[in-house]
Amino acid sequence: MASSSSSAAAAAASTSTSLCCSLQSPTAAAWRSLLPTSSSSRQSKRFWSACTTIHRGGSGSVKMPTVGRRRAALVAVAAAAVPLLSALPDLSVFQSQETSFQALAALDESSTLELIQTELRKVISKGKAPGVLRLAFHDAGTFNITKLSGGMNGSIIYELERPENAGLKRSIKVLQKVKAELDPVISVSWADLIAVAGAEAVAECDGPRIPVGLGRHDSVEPDPEGEMPEETLSASALKQSFHGKGFTTQELVVLSGAHTLGAKGFGNPNLFDNSYFRILLQKPWKAPEGMTAMIGLPTDRALSDDDECIQWIRVYAGDQGRFFEDFSTAYLKLVNTGAQWERSYM
Repeated sequence: MASSSSSAAAAAASTSTSLCCSLQSPTAAAWRSLLPTSSSSRQSKRFWSACTTIHRGGSGSVKMPTVGRRRAALVAVAAAAVPLLSALPDLSVFQSQETSFQALAALDESSTLELIQTELRKVISKGKAPGVLRLAFHDAGTFNITKLSGGMNGSIIYELERPENAGLKRSIKVLQKVKAELDPVISVSWADLIAVAGAEAVAECDGPRIPVGLGRHDSVEPDPEGEMPEETLSASALKQSFHGKGFTTQELVVLSGAHTLGAKGFGNPNLFDNSYFRILLQKPWKAPEGMTAMIGLPTDRALSDDDECIQWIRVYAGDQGRFFEDFSTAYLKLVNTGAQWERSYM
């Protein structure tokens, strides 16, 4: 029994020492505010004081303490850390100073997501939002439910020369700035970054806030070619393509509502609303003359001529709240489709 207690104490001290070393790094300074301080100020002060004792040798020098002082410091750290350990998620990952970045990245998902969103909001403007949202669609849109290939896996970075991805290099450059800021602090996959960025693009243009989860692995190679739906497909062919990716006709219609952003002629190009559906009902491209002939893609127009699709177009044209709700659900399904998960956040 005594041996078991000693082992547990040693393990706690070892974890605490590793945690201290990791959190003493300069990069970790920005993360210290995530530790509980207000509700456990006394314990927190004891914890950081003991950490400093170990880290600096108890005298301000860079040398470690002598064996006796080191043992005393370890005990102090272990005792001070107990009230804090329960407040920190998965502290088992704090194994050494070399893994401090990975350990910091293992803080709770909401904190990690908040950091990603903060950096994205610095670079995603209303003008850049349509391209960023399109990037998410094109990364996820290669999924094939029969072959179980493609999907939301970051492979778009290898596919930028494909004709259907023309113009997406600009959006990748926008996100590269964010990744360069995040990589020294946390490890974020391209798949996660693109998925969250698409949701932030929608929110930036006054659309719904979509709670995207994290944990997607990146592909190390491009997805198979020929899986993205072509812009010239008929409604029947378009529905068949989406069904082959696991999406219903309703989901096809509501996701197509993303075309409300950008220069496709559906209302304000920087406002995410239900104008896409209202204009589809008007069919302005059938006017005898004028620039209205340039509104929308062939696939957009095809939807408005399909009996099954037009039912959902009417629903969303008359109820923007329903559009926002259904779009959020379909977007989450889109950015989770085909993803390989590092760990379960869902």
